[in-house]
Amino acid sequence: MDGAATAFPPQGQRAERDLLRFLTCGSVDDGKSTLIGRLLFETGQVPEDQLATLERDSRRFGTDGANLDYALLLDGLEAEREQGITIDVAYRYMSTPRRSFIVADTPGHEQYTRNMATGASTCDAAVVLADAVKGVTAQTARHSRIVALFGIRHVILAVNKIDLVADDPSAFERIRDAYAELVADLGFRSVTAIPVSARRGDNLTARSAATPWYDGPSLIEALEDLPVAETGVARSFRLSVQYVNRPHADFRGYAGTIASGEVRVGDALAVCPGGQTATLARILSGDREVSTACAGDAVTLVLAEAVDVARGDVLAPVDDRPAASDHLDVRLLWMGEQPFDPGRRYQVKLGARTLPARLTLADAMAALTPNELADGWLTLPSPAAVDPFRQDPTQGAFVLIDRASGFTVAAGVVTGVSGQAAHIHQSPAAVSREAHERLSGHRGGVVWLTGLSGAGKSTVAQALQQSLHGRGCRTVLLDGDNLRHGLNRDLGFSDADRTENVRRTGEAARLFADTGVIAICALISPRQADRDAVRALFDDEGFVEVFVEASLESCRARDPKGLYARASAGMIADFTGVAAPYETPTAPDLTVATEQLSPSLAADAVRCLLEERGWL
Repeated sequence: MDGAATAFPPQGQRAERDLLRFLTCGSVDDGKSTLIGRLLFETGQVPEDQLATLERDSRRFGTDGANLDYALLLDGLEAEREQGITIDVAYRYMSTPRRSFIVADTPGHEQYTRNMATGASTCDAAVVLADAVKGVTAQTARHSRIVALFGIRHVILAVNKIDLVADDPSAFERIRDAYAELVADLGFRSVTAIPVSARRGDNLTARSAATPWYDGPSLIEALEDLPVAETGVARSFRLSVQYVNRPHADFRGYAGTIASGEVRVGDALAVCPGGQTATLARILSGDREVSTACAGDAVTLVLAEAVDVARGDVLAPVDDRPAASDHLDVRLLWMGEQPFDPGRRYQVKLGARTLPARLTLADAMAALTPNELADGWLTLPSPAAVDPFRQDPTQGAFVLIDRASGFTVAAGVVTGVSGQAAHIHQSPAAVSREAHERLSGHRGGVVWLTGLSGAGKSTVAQALQQSLHGRGCRTVLLDGDNLRHGLNRDLGFSDADRTENVRRTGEAARLFADTGVIAICALISPRQADRDAVRALFDDEGFVEVFVEASLESCRARDPKGLYARASAGMIADFTGVAAPYETPTAPDLTVATEQLSPSLAADAVRCLLEERGWL
């Protein structure tokens, strides 16, 4: 490599110095692993025995003829070595006289984007590689958006393989300008473009004579000059309670790792999201008692007052609390193997707390597929303590988990709190549910009739309402078709709209049930997950799912509204039973087969079940 020689501390002789975490990312085969491997070599971080191994592996796996293949210093998995790609995130340490570095080499292949997101979540800066021949690609753009998503604000654009375009300055300038336009709205504080050749070592540790037209810093110099991200100590105190330590009746401590800030004995703390306050009496660090602790310390905090604190609660200063909200604005990277399904049930992990969550995309028509980014909202069953990611990354990042499979399907950040939910409190009922039920003479609850169009849901629901009314019961009938003329008139028949149709109906039914009314709901409600979500609104005895069973052939033959005929003629898209699936209930409370039972007999069967359950 041309350029002035630079002395670097040899392996094993590193002093404590400023630490910068950065990652490399970009399209597949842009040379990320080669670049880091060459940096390790140039900065004296490769011991002699590892060099010998590299020489042997280069002969067996190398892609650069008789030369050393520096990428092999990082591609540790056997599958990677055989294919010449990076699959896992590889972490390496290196140092210069001015700074220490932790480097994350992340995958370029689209199917491994989730691994790249893992690397980005811990870094202060990013080196985005662009192939001097291929230029900026879709994967380059995707990685840049992920870098911005996880709060990285300093980017170095390394235009690699500049030797393959004969060190042409116009090729470099074209890619530099295209990238600047691409990331103009991503909020980066600095973008430094550098022409490099990882294979030759050009412009890595010193400027190269091969690019005399370039007068900027080398890659190492640019990394040395980048500002280090604000440490956790500089932010306000936050501790997510991991464990409530109560070995005996005389001791109650709250254990966790301090995510940010400092805390001292005597500080006034708030328990979030609950809002109770207490004074910090003791700080235990291992087997020692200390008077102060800061970000990164694993501690047990003992409060002077007896307050209710549970796992997942956040302890914070009384005068600087995180928001408490059940409605969060989010930006996320979808990592599931299957596209996003608005009907599925998810859990969100925020800090030490895991909650059920409903994800709604800002673009309801978007088909969110693996490795795509999207904006949306998370709706939680109860408020959670959260800081927007830009204020505190430790409290504003989350993962989304599929409740059925247990797999992580998305990672993202909280961008804000919607609707001022933190300041909205439920008004207490002036008349209790029990008082309403005493007046009604029966329990309130929801009877949910589901089945194909034409199965007889509305007819059975009407017969049931007449039967209950004859017994003096207070009832309301929420029919799906009628609701779509009013409450749900703004909804169509997309997956997201079908889910919202069921959700709204369930919430309306709950309001009636809370006032001692039996709400009879008749909707196709084709998704099991949507029906389960409504069931979750009630206690075990407050919801009855009735499967109104009839074969598709019988429903087609009945076709009271002519819908099957229109769907078969292509006049109705996504009609359930014809072009869209119906998920048969897995464990209904009752099945009524309307091919064998008349509407009145089916209604009698439902009424008998309500009597058995103690509703009547």
